Amino acid sequence: MRIDVLGAVRALRDDGTPVDLGGPRHREVLARLVAAEGRMVTTGTLVGDLWPEPPARAVGALRTFVAALRRALEPERPPRTPPRVIVTEGPGYALRLPRENVDVLRFEDALARTRRSPAAVSDLGVALAAWRGPAYADVPDSPWAQRERTRLEELRLAALELRAGILLDAGEGADLVAELGAHVAEHPWREPAWGLLARALHRAGRQADALATLRRARRMLVDQLGLDPAADLQRLEADILTGPATGTPAAWTGPGVRLGPRTTVDLARTLALAGGDALVHSRRDRLTAIQAAERTGDRHLTARIIGAYDVPAIWSRADDPGQSRAVVAAAERTLIALGPDGPADLRARLLATIAVESRSADLAADELSRARQAARQAEALARELADPALLAFALNGVFLQSFTRPGLAATRDEIGAEILDLATANDLPNFAVLGRLVRLQSASARGDLDTAAAHATAAEELAATTEAPLVAVLTAWFRARVTAARSTEPGGPAPAAAAAQYRAAEEALRTAGMPGLHRGLFPLALLGLRLLHDRAAPTGQHLDWGPYLPWARPHVLLAHGRAEEARAALVAAPVPPHDHLQEAMWCLTAHAAAHLGERGVATRAATVLRDARGEDAGAASGLLTLGPVARYTANAEV
Repeated sequence: MRIDVLGAVRALRDDGTPVDLGGPRHREVLARLVAAEGRMVTTGTLVGDLWPEPPARAVGALRTFVAALRRALEPERPPRTPPRVIVTEGPGYALRLPRENVDVLRFEDALARTRRSPAAVSDLGVALAAWRGPAYADVPDSPWAQRERTRLEELRLAALELRAGILLDAGEGADLVAELGAHVAEHPWREPAWGLLARALHRAGRQADALATLRRARRMLVDQLGLDPAADLQRLEADILTGPATGTPAAWTGPGVRLGPRTTVDLARTLALAGGDALVHSRRDRLTAIQAAERTGDRHLTARIIGAYDVPAIWSRADDPGQSRAVVAAAERTLIALGPDGPADLRARLLATIAVESRSADLAADELSRARQAARQAEALARELADPALLAFALNGVFLQSFTRPGLAATRDEIGAEILDLATANDLPNFAVLGRLVRLQSASARGDLDTAAAHATAAEELAATTEAPLVAVLTAWFRARVTAARSTEPGGPAPAAAAAQYRAAEEALRTAGMPGLHRGLFPLALLGLRLLHDRAAPTGQHLDWGPYLPWARPHVLLAHGRAEEARAALVAAPVPPHDHLQEAMWCLTAHAAAHLGERGVATRAATVLRDARGEDAGAASGLLTLGPVARYTANAEV
C-alpha cells in the first residue's frame, strides 16, 4: 500500500492499481492523518478541521468516513480484527504505514539525508520528481491544509536549491539552467536562487548571461525592495568576472551555506512546533544555521539568525543541553560584537534567546545569574521598543527564569496572563498557546483544577488551528494529574485509573522529541500517586528516574526495607535545581527525612517550602502531583 499527497490525494496498491477512496471528505480525512506523520489526531481536531461549523452529527459522520477508508485500504481484513493502517488510538485516529510508503515522508527524509550528506543528492532528485502538483491539491482550503501546503512548498523550494547547490559544487549542473530559470521567475525574492542560476549559466559557458542575471537581481532588489544584494551575490559576481567556468566559487562552499542560514532557521522554527523527529531536526538545523552565519563574519546577520528562532518554550530543563549551551555561547559572542550601541531589537532578541536557552535546571549559580539578568534586560528593551512579538518572546525568557524559589505560582500566572493578552491582541497564536500552558501550570500548582482544565481546553483549541500536536501530549498528562488528585476523594476514580492515564500519556511523550521533559517523569508521577495513597515507592528495575533519582532514591530504598542506605542517600542528595519540580523534590526530601527521623534535614526542607504551603507539590509542572505541600511541611515540622 502506498499513499501519495504531493499532488491530488491517492492510494495505490502494491501492484500500482488505484484504491477508490470515496468522496472528498474521505480523502480529506486520510490527508489529515498523513499530515500528522503517524501521530494521533483527536476526533475533536478532525471534526474541527473538516467542518468550520460542525453539524450536529459530525462525530458520527467522521466515524463513517474512517470505517469506509478502512474497508478501502484493507479490503481483505477479516471481520472483527483490528485495523492496521488507520488505527484507533486514545481519543482519535492515527495512520500506521512505513514512512517509505508515503510520498511526502519519503521526500522529507530524502531532504534530511541530503542535508546531512551531499552524497544522498540523487535520492533528493528522485523525491523532487515525485511531486505531481501542489501538496494536497484536491483538499479544500481549510486552515490545516493551507498551513501544510505552505510548509511543504517551502521545503520543496529549499530542496530544489539544496540539490542545485550540491551539483554545482561537484562540478556539474550546466543542465540546470532551464530549471533554475523557471525557479527564479516564479520566486524572484529568493536571493540564493539568483546566485544558483548565475552559477549554472557560468558552468554552461555563458559568462555574459551569468553576469546579466546577477545585475538583474541587483536591479530588482534595489528598485522594488530598496535592498542591496547580499555579500554572497557580490562575491559571486567577482568570481565570475575573474574565474573560469570550472571549479567551485569559494563563496558557495561549506555546509549550511547553500541553503542559506536565514531560510534554514525559518524552516527550523516552523518544524519545531511539529514535535517528534521534526523537533529534533529543527534544533540541529538551527545550530547549523547559526554556525554558518558566524562564518560569514556578519554580526548583524548572525544576530538575526540567532534571534529568529523564537519558538515558545514551556519547560525548565533543556532537551539538548549541549546544543543550548552552544546557542547561548553564540548569542553572548554576538552581543559582545554588536556592542552596547548595537540595534536594540537585535540585542533584545539575543538577550531573550540567552534567557530561554539557559534552562534553570541545567545551570550553575553564576550561569543562572547571567540568564536572569539577560531576561530582565530583554524585557526592558522589548517594552521600550513597544514590539509585542518581541515582548512575548522576552517574557518567555522571564517565565523560564522565574523558578528562583518554591512558591512562585502566582508570579508565573501574571507572566502567563500578559503573554496571553499580548498574543491575543496581536495575532501571535503560538505565544497564545504558551500563555495558556503557563496559566494551566500556575492554576495546577495552586490546586485550582477547574481553572487549569479551562486553560487546557483553550490550549487544545488553539493547537488545532496552529498545528501544534505537542499541546495534546501535555494536556493528556494534565488530565492524568487531575485523575490522580481526585483518586483521593470519596467516590473518586481508582488509583489504577490514574496510573493507566499516566502510562498512556507517557507513551505519547516518549516520541514527542522532548527528552528534557520526558526522562524520569513517568516513575515520578507513579511515586506521587503512591504517596497520595500512603503507599511505598514503585521499585521496578525498568523505571528510569532520570534527573530525579537523587531525591527518589531514599524512597525506593525504604520500599526495599533498606533504611540505613536510604538515610545515606538522603544526606547525599543535592539541593534541588530551580525548575518546575523543585517543590516536588523538596517534598520528597521532607517526607523521607521525617520517616527516617532526620530532623535537621526535615526542618531545612520545611523552611525552604514555607512560601509554597498553599500549593501542590509537583503540580507546577501541570503534569503530575504529590499532593499538597502543606501535608509534607506539617510532617516535617512535627
